[in-house]
Amino acid sequence: MEETKKTIDLSDRFFKLIGVFLAIITIFIISQLVYQFKALPQNYPQQISVTGEGKAYSKPDIAMINLGMHSEALKSQDAVDKNNTIMNNVINSVKDLGIEEKDIKTTSYNLSPLYIYTEKGRTFKGYSLDQQLQVKIRNFEKVSDVLDKASSLGANTIGDLQFTVDNPETAKSEARAKAIENAKEKAVSIFTQSGLQMGNLINVYEGGFGGCGLGCAQPTYGLGGAMDKIASVAPEIQPGQTEISTTVTLTYWVK
Repeated sequence: MEETKKTIDLSDRFFKLIGVFLAIITIFIISQLVYQFKALPQNYPQQISVTGEGKAYSKPDIAMINLGMHSEALKSQDAVDKNNTIMNNVINSVKDLGIEEKDIKTTSYNLSPLYIYTEKGRTFKGYSLDQQLQVKIRNFEKVSDVLDKASSLGANTIGDLQFTVDNPETAKSEARAKAIENAKEKAVSIFTQSGLQMGNLINVYEGGFGGCGLGCAQPTYGLGGAMDKIASVAPEIQPGQTEISTTVTLTYWVK
């Protein structure tokens, strides 16, 4: 009788332990589910970003041209004197054509030794001097005159003729406004089609301005043996129009 009683007591303890163990596991699982449920919104996107593009076109009001001189001489001073004589004449003639001093800028001046390399080693041959001016021309009728005058006075590196806008801020503002409007339209479409609710706008990011469009960059006129062609080519140049583009990214909260 005592053995039967002891067996029943042991069985009761065993089942109680199992019950406690199961209760602990159940509480742990429930707590994990509650934690994951509370953390669930953080696992979903809280923001949506859309990017819009805008373009504006502006008629160029200035022409930019590089005028330069490359000379070589045995002595450095001879190369400097030769360059100075020609480039000073070019600058003065450009001023005589009505180009203001503020629109004439020296962009490079490089004097370097010249060497010839042979099997016996390096042989000194003199000096090389390269000088470049950037000229801003506001009257397009003077473009061909500037080219003709510079080449006739001895400038032998003429090129990078470009037509652009001196103050592009108005066109930039127009392009930016179009980009924002384009981004807003995309955002409304995305929220409407997805069924999400649009929250407040929280961030605006603007990309860099770029693009030249029609007429922004014209062909380069290098004068290696072709200076006599400048006069016939220059009058055919057309300024066209300049394109300015930008992108704007808008970020919205999702309700």
